[in-house]
Amino acid sequence: MQDYKTPGVYVEEIPKFPASVAQVASAIPAFIGYTEKQGDGNKYNLLPTRISSLAEYMDIFGGPKKESIAVSASETSANVFDISVTAINPSHLMYYSLEMYFANGGGACYIVSVGKYANAPEYGTKADPTKGLKAGLDKLKEEDEPTLIVFPDATKMTSNYSILLQDALAQCHELQDRFVVMDVHPDTATFRNLSSGYLKYGAAYYPNLVTSLNYSYDDSGVTVTLTNLDKKKTTPKLSDLKSDNNALYNQVKNLLTLENVVLPPSGAISGVYARVDRDHGVWKAPANVSLNAVIKPEIRITDKDQEDLNVHTSGKSINAIRSFTGKGTLVWGARTLDGNSNEWRFISVRRFFNMVEESIKKGTGWVVFEPNEANTWIKVKAQIENFLTLQWRAGALAGAVPEDAFYVNVGLDTTMTKDDILAGRLIIEIGLATSRPAEFIILRFSHKLQQS
Repeated sequence: MQDYKTPGVYVEEIPKFPASVAQVASAIPAFIGYTEKQGDGNKYNLLPTRISSLAEYMDIFGGPKKESIAVSASETSANVFDISVTAINPSHLMYYSLEMYFANGGGACYIVSVGKYANAPEYGTKADPTKGLKAGLDKLKEEDEPTLIVFPDATKMTSNYSILLQDALAQCHELQDRFVVMDVHPDTATFRNLSSGYLKYGAAYYPNLVTSLNYSYDDSGVTVTLTNLDKKKTTPKLSDLKSDNNALYNQVKNLLTLENVVLPPSGAISGVYARVDRDHGVWKAPANVSLNAVIKPEIRITDKDQEDLNVHTSGKSINAIRSFTGKGTLVWGARTLDGNSNEWRFISVRRFFNMVEESIKKGTGWVVFEPNEANTWIKVKAQIENFLTLQWRAGALAGAVPEDAFYVNVGLDTTMTKDDILAGRLIIEIGLATSRPAEFIILRFSHKLQQS
C-alpha cells in the first residue's frame, strides 16, 4: 500500500489474474548450406537470417546454382535424333529444398549461408564442406527462435555426415528447444552407424523424392555429344546449336523440361511439420500426410521393406515415404531415431515437450527474484495450469478431465526442502499425459453364431 499523506481520493488497481504463458512457435526451421550470394558482399555470411517467402530468399541469397548437364544425341535420320541426358549432378540443393519447403506449407524460417556457390569446396574432394556446415550449426546456437535444423546439402558429403548430425543432436540436447530433420545418407545400413547419443532429438526420412521441379541451367552449361549419321562425333554447347541446328536445339530443350529434380526429403518434410502444426497442433503426428510437388519416391517401399525401417534392433527408426494407389505420396512414419523408447518414440511427443518446456520457461521468467513463498507458488502454479488446460482442450493431452491429463506441483515439502529455499531454488514439477499417435490399427473379426 502506498504511503498517503495528502487527503483525497486515490485509485488502486489490484491484479487478480495470474500471468499467462504464451505458446512459442514450434516449426521454425533453420536451413544450413551454400547460397548463390550473401546479400551485398558477404554481409549475411554465417548470419542466421529470418525470411518468410521464397521471394525474400532470392532477394538476399539468390537462386539455384546453374547445373552442368551432359546430353547424348545420335542422329537416326536426317535431323531426327535419339537423345538422352547422361549426367546431372547438382551439388547445392538449398534453393530447391526451400522451394519444396514452401510448396508443402512452410512459413517463416531461417537461412544460414555458410558460403557462396563460387567459393564452396567441391563435394567428394579432400575439402569436403563439413567445416562450413559445422560453422553454420555453431552460429545457429546463438539464435533462440529456430526449432528445427535442416542440412539440404549434407547428403552430398562423402565423409563426416554422421559427425555433423551428432553435433546437431548434441546442440538440441543442450538447448532443449529444437529438433533435427535428417536425410538418410548414403544408405540405411551406413546411416544407422550414427552414434546413439541424444537420438530422441531427431528423425530420419527415406528415400529421396522425385519432385516436379526442374533443374536450373544456362544453355552454355549444357554439353551435347552429337553422333551424326556418318558416326562422326562432335561436342558442342547447347547455346551453339540454337543457330546451327534448331531442330536438335528444340529437342534438347524439350527433353530438359522432363528432367525432374531429385531431392533428399528434409525440405519437404519441414514444410509438412509447419503445415501440421498450423492446421492441427504440434502434438499431431506429422504423418499420413500427402507431399506436394512430388511425383514419386525415388525408391518404391513395400510393407515388407518398411518393417526393417520402422522397427529395428538398433532402435534407430527411419520414417518411410511411400506411394499409395489413389492417395499419392504420403509420409508413412512418425518415429524419432529413438524408436525403442516408450517415452520418446514419437516425433509429436518430443516436439510437444519442446514447445511446452520452452513456453513455460519464457512465461515464468517473472518469478526470478520474487519471494520464494506460498503467494508466489500459488501464482506460478495457476499460470502453468491455465496454459496446460488450453493444451488439454486442444487435444494435446490425454484425459477425461484436466486432473487426469497433467499435474503441477510446487511448495515446501512437496517439491522443495528448506535447504532448497535457503539456496534460492524454486522447484516446480510438471507431469504431462501426452496424446500419442495410433500407429497400428488392429481390427479383430470373428464369426458370430446365428441367434435367431
